[in-house]
Amino acid sequence: MKNPSAILLVDHGSRVESANRLIEDVAEAIRGRCPEAVVEFAHMEIASPGIAEGIAACAAAGASSIDLHPYFLATGRHTSESIPALVEEALKQHPGVEVRISEPLGFDPRIIEVVLERIEALKP
Repeated sequence: MKNPSAILLVDHGSRVESANRLIEDVAEAIRGRCPEAVVEFAHMEIASPGIAEGIAACAAAGASSIDLHPYFLATGRHTSESIPALVEEALKQHPGVEVRISEPLGFDPRIIEVVLERIEALKP
């Protein structure tokens, strides 16, 4: 049987528990769309599980290839430095596991639709 692929969603992490649950909701929605994939989530800092735990969960599920998506709006220090460094450190415990890191959300016309819907919802 082929090793399952994995998707690891990573947000910043917050002291506000409801903010941390958002990434859990996104992961659950992706599981619904990609039932063949292992889908896990992690927080870069502040909250658990961290990136090392997220990678460990994917590896424990048999994944040798992990596509990590930084659930951030823009490229910055965290997406270009912090997350890759944390991944590199975590991979020392998982030889043979490959992690590819996607670009953050950035600009996408579909996001504009959501922004406009939220603004429209403000109107009486």
